Formats: sequence, C-alpha cells, structure tokens
Amino acid sequence: MLDLSLPAVDLAPFLVGALLTDHGVTVQLTEVEAYAGADDPAAHAFIGPRPRTRDLFGSPGTLYCYLSHGLHTCGNVVCGTDGGGSAVLLRAGRVVAGLDIVRQRRPGVPDRALARGPGNFGRAMGWTLTDSGRRFLPGDLDLEPGPPSGPVLAGPRVGVSVAHARPWRFWADGDPTVSAYRPSPRIVPGRLDW
Repeated sequence: MLDLSLPAVDLAPFLVGALLTDHGVTVQLTEVEAYAGADDPAAHAFIGPRPRTRDLFGSPGTLYCYLSHGLHTCGNVVCGTDGGGSAVLLRAGRVVAGLDIVRQRRPGVPDRALARGPGNFGRAMGWTLTDSGRRFLPGDLDLEPGPPSGPVLAGPRVGVSVAHARPWRFWADGDPTVSAYRPSPRIVPGRLDW
C-alpha cells in the first residue's frame, strides 16, 4: 500500500513502478515529478488556492488535473498534509492493460510513446478536467505499488523556470517510455534556482 500522506519528494520515488488503473486502462508509472506546495515556487500551489487549483488543496489521495498549454489534461497525485497543496505529477508510463483503448485515443503513436509526457499520459488515461477531485480508491481510480522496470534515478524537473535545479524528477533508468529531459527556455540563472 502506498502512503499518500508522505511529502511529495518522499512519495515520488515509490510511485515509479506503481500501477495506475482507470477508464479501462492500466499504466505502470515510469516517470514522475514532485511539487512541494507553498514551499515550492514551481508548484501550482505556490501562490495559494485558486478556483482552478481547488482539488490540489484536497486531502492526500485526490487526483488533481489541470490543462497544459490549454490542450492537454495532466494528472497529479495529491499527497502530504491535508490542504498542503503538494502533489506528484504523473509524467510517463508503460501501458500494461487496455492497450487497444489507448491506441484508439492516440492513433498512429508507437506503443513506447503512448503515455510519454504528462499530457500524453492524461490522454492515455482518458482524463479530462472533470476527473479532477476524484479519489484514488481500489476498484475505481486504483493506484497500487509495483516494482520499477529499472533503477530509479533522480534529476532536475522538466520545463520549470524556477526551482529547476531541485532533483525532484524520478524515473526508471533505461525505460523507453521515459520522456526526454528538456530545461525550460525561460530559466533565468540565479532566479529561485533552488
């Protein structure tokens, strides 16, 4: 059983290898990123609660979804303390059940890329903003521990312009479903880089 009351940076490595099941699909997580709420300038929670981040401030075990670039639904596991705004972004995974469903959602995409990147992960799971606020519960939105496909490595987060040096991205080394590291083009050296 995963302890979703752990701080995001402590929970995140344990999520690599976990099995997430929803909407007829099971994905083994291969890449995640931790965001530490109000103590993390890269987190959605940094500036406090807003209507669109309401679910992020829910209790541990809540799914928080948001739109990336106004197009792609990304999913996070809310964790830590109740109302703390900490979460782990689900960045990538390997589809292990429901492959035909995901291929319909993402036609023409190689299997290794079906759930690579947080927006593609959300699409593979069939998530929309209406899924935000759901609870991780067995038999519904199921999240179970599992062994990672390789050693779990840590490094800087992808695409954030502040607090980018924090090694809070975790992934299964050598797994082809892991997304490529890309630093944000908006990084200003020395500006909240830790």
